[in-house]
Amino acid sequence: MEFLISDTFTDSLAKLASQEQKVAKTTAFDLQLNPANPGHKFHRVDKTKDPNFWSIMVSRDLRLIVHKTDSSVLLCYIDHHDKAYRWAEQRKIETHPQTGAAQIVVVRETIKDVIIPRYIETEIEAPALPKLFKDYEDSDLLKLGVPEEWINDVLDSDENSLLNVAEYLPSEAAEALLNIATGTYKQKEDIKDILLSPFYHPDAQRRFRVMNNVEELQIALDFPWEKWTVFLHPAQKNLVEGNNKGPVRVSGTAGTGKTIVGLHRAVYLARANPEARVLLTTFSKPLANSLRSKLRCLISNEPRIAERLEVDSIFEVGKRLYKSLIDKPKIVDKKNIKIIMTQAKKQVSECKMSLSFLLAEWDFVVDAWNLQTWESYRDVLRLGRKTRLPERQRKIIWSIFEIVRARLLTVNLITISGLFHNLADKYLGDSNSPFDYIVIDEAQDISVSQLRFFAALGSDRENSLMFTGDLGQRIFQQPFSWKALGVDIRGRSHTLKVNYRTSHQIRKQADRLLGLEIIDVDGNSEDRRGVISIFNSPKPIIKELDTIEDEIEAVKKWLSDRLDEGILPHEIGMFVRSDAEINRSIDVFKGLNITYNILDDNIVILTNSVSLCTMHLAKGLEFRAVVVMACDDEVIPLQQRLELVTDDSDLEEVYNTERHLLYVACTRARDHLFVSGVKPMSEFLDDLKIEC
Repeated sequence: MEFLISDTFTDSLAKLASQEQKVAKTTAFDLQLNPANPGHKFHRVDKTKDPNFWSIMVSRDLRLIVHKTDSSVLLCYIDHHDKAYRWAEQRKIETHPQTGAAQIVVVRETIKDVIIPRYIETEIEAPALPKLFKDYEDSDLLKLGVPEEWINDVLDSDENSLLNVAEYLPSEAAEALLNIATGTYKQKEDIKDILLSPFYHPDAQRRFRVMNNVEELQIALDFPWEKWTVFLHPAQKNLVEGNNKGPVRVSGTAGTGKTIVGLHRAVYLARANPEARVLLTTFSKPLANSLRSKLRCLISNEPRIAERLEVDSIFEVGKRLYKSLIDKPKIVDKKNIKIIMTQAKKQVSECKMSLSFLLAEWDFVVDAWNLQTWESYRDVLRLGRKTRLPERQRKIIWSIFEIVRARLLTVNLITISGLFHNLADKYLGDSNSPFDYIVIDEAQDISVSQLRFFAALGSDRENSLMFTGDLGQRIFQQPFSWKALGVDIRGRSHTLKVNYRTSHQIRKQADRLLGLEIIDVDGNSEDRRGVISIFNSPKPIIKELDTIEDEIEAVKKWLSDRLDEGILPHEIGMFVRSDAEINRSIDVFKGLNITYNILDDNIVILTNSVSLCTMHLAKGLEFRAVVVMACDDEVIPLQQRLELVTDDSDLEEVYNTERHLLYVACTRARDHLFVSGVKPMSEFLDDLKIEC
């Protein structure tokens, strides 16, 4: 007998109190080990359209809804008695007559109204909108996976009501309809005839998974919120298991599952290649810690894989390899580079450029590209630098950089960029790479030297390099050509279009901060149009207050309202631009009966505490409710950064990365977003406030 779980079960399990989850898990384990045990006390759910729905008593009031046939037991839902029975009475499980996939279908007659959008306020009656699917036949909608009893609602839907109808549909049908509405639908292959069981259909695998043993069930139940540990979208699975002749890049807007693809890809490669060494890496220590935590969800019962799958930040990996190959590196920080540059500038009286310009030229051109000679600096294409430098002026500036390089060499110091360039030189052409496969997450923030390092490790081998990231979330590095460094992803660049983390309302509002299309230096484009979220939420709230005290009170009330709705403290995140605004966020908790936790690089989310941190640490996190506060003028974009700008391109870069920071913070929210500031507010919020 097959034992399965559904995503509706893991979702409902995650909403239970801690003690309730424990007894629910115990019941699930017992049921898997012995489904026929008479102690389970099966009770048929009477008022349901599906005769195979049964209820199991978990505790005095807690009920587990299962779907039981002669060949399978499926865990469907768990809640308190009345809510559990109501869930079962409104649903049935059936095999779709056209696609052949098993579906959880909401019984249409149990739903009173799905036409009026839940979160749209209308002051005057608007003219009727055109029906989106007026040219479609019933048979066309069946091919998309629409249940028969929902066809009339789909045919009657317009752009305002479609999202509400989609909430009641199986995910493959909802996704297809939303893609059609946005003009991005691609025909799927009909695979009904080659499948043996409706539960093994790729569309069914989005929501059902066979549990082959106790260990698999334990992983699913230990991490109910991280449903991606069990349920992968077919598009994600294809990327995870694909065979690539060269480097591949997976992109997509925030919440589309890029990191999840990277995690599963690393595990897949380790499983498929028992002797292989796999590296899963990212640009910062906090993100590496987050990846490490997520990885434990996937392989907690496979210690042999953990031994061969290394997770660390790019810098830590580089330091370790440098020490083993060359010597323990003595890294010079930006503060000392500034001191050395200041001293060198004093020695070259002909130089009229500011210190800020010289430091930027060093960071983005000389050090980034490891320029060691006057000829290399004279001939380099200064991509992104708008201040033109005649050869005579370059010669003067180079004399300063020569002094800096000589000083670093004298005291045996090396820049981070220099470290990775030296490693690239060591591994270039060497078949003895320390890793067989490498997956790089948040690759939009990878540097020139780091990319050259990874290219040296494996750009010429099949499946050796996968990059995941979003150009719209780039907050650290200036753009540059990947192709020039030996990483050509043309024809192997994929964009994910389904957003799983963020509601339609929040995603669409946050997208106002960015352009519709982002093109990299090599001409590869990331088209942000056609991205869909398949669930609704209240609209984001954007508040402009007169004083800091008013803002604190507004945030305090909003938090209290969310807690009253049943959102738990650890499901709430609060972000500010920099450390200077942290105390302002702390003041919100004065008089509130909840605790807060200021996150550091280790990114530890404490139960029953609201998480506070800067926007830079927000990457990789997600919460049901998010507050982004202190969005004042001169706070974002940060005035200190603007004052240091000496090149027009640097000014554009500052504005872009500051926008990206705000975008990152806003898109950490799943269901609720509150953005606030004090007059005058950040100019970025003018875009955020535009009605979508």
